[in-house]
Amino acid sequence: MKMGFRWYGEGNDTVALDQIRQIPGVETIVWSLHHKQAGEVWETEEIEAEMARITGISAEAAARGVTRTLDADVVESVNVHESIKLGKTVLGLSRDEAIENYVTTLERLGRAGVKVVCYNFMPVFDWLRTDLWHPLPDGSTALYYEKAVVDQMSPESLIADMEKNSGGLTLPGWEPERLASFSELNAAYEGVTHEDMYRNYKYFLDAIIPTCEEYDVKMGVHPDDPPFDIFGWPRVVSTKEDLATILSLNDSPYNGLTLCLGSFSANPANDAVGAVRTFMDRIHFSHVRNIKHFPNGDFTEVGHRACEGDVDTVGIMAAYAEADYTGYIRPDHGRHLWDENTTNKPRPGYGLYDRALGIQYLLGVWDTVRRGR
Repeated sequence: MKMGFRWYGEGNDTVALDQIRQIPGVETIVWSLHHKQAGEVWETEEIEAEMARITGISAEAAARGVTRTLDADVVESVNVHESIKLGKTVLGLSRDEAIENYVTTLERLGRAGVKVVCYNFMPVFDWLRTDLWHPLPDGSTALYYEKAVVDQMSPESLIADMEKNSGGLTLPGWEPERLASFSELNAAYEGVTHEDMYRNYKYFLDAIIPTCEEYDVKMGVHPDDPPFDIFGWPRVVSTKEDLATILSLNDSPYNGLTLCLGSFSANPANDAVGAVRTFMDRIHFSHVRNIKHFPNGDFTEVGHRACEGDVDTVGIMAAYAEADYTGYIRPDHGRHLWDENTTNKPRPGYGLYDRALGIQYLLGVWDTVRRGR
């Protein structure tokens, strides 16, 4: 197993590579070219420059005696253009044009040494919360989902609210370029069914998997966040049955999962540990985090320790350790702690401290299980 840490790039993240390097156990930077829009080709020079920045050590750090390096094995995400999900031309790009660009990007990433690409197949919004800075009893803040607000809210008002509370940092899945075309996308999804989405999904996988096999790039789809339909749009990566269906659409081992246990567990009926054990050989990447459910359908993100919420993070890490899991894992959305609530506000969910604490907790479980065998 290789532990990773998501990083949004130089000048686009409140956390520095030098800080990440000091977190014990972290080997992999999970990265992306966040200025690239869905459907665009990633240029070789851009890929190589970002990977060199991640894997290198600055002259200033080297002068201080720093020698520890990080790798850039995992990309999160290469976003899937809406024309691929819809199976028709939208936002000025046809499905086949978008797929051709996607294949070119995968080829270039594979040549550069990337091993895993995380992506999602969610319509319009990649993820949804109603409060990005919700106060918790310990004084920290965290992402929060309030069911009644979503039930009463229009997508347009939610977009305005997210832009207002993003802290000036672009949120993945909520990029201004994407949201500017919301009306067109909303109209395009009218009448689209779950069956339509699966049919278009298979078309996409069948088109890209040969390139993945040739260049040794494993694909990992991220579960819907949250894992149920919203605003009438069909979501198809929400349940254990959905995951099995997606893996059956193309049986290549390169068609796999980014099993985000926090997103998956936002539906209390989903069994996180059971999903890990069932799909172990097709989980190329995993996000391990915790959430707490409330009876009215709300949920909040909490610390990674199992007893803090309703996700069995101990059982999850034990399952990975018992299976000698060799893929990639990272902590996911953490609380905002200490100065991150005041003077050093990070991208919501992506501060330094709680994710670093989470890594130590997750690795503690891993080490304990491995030592006891």
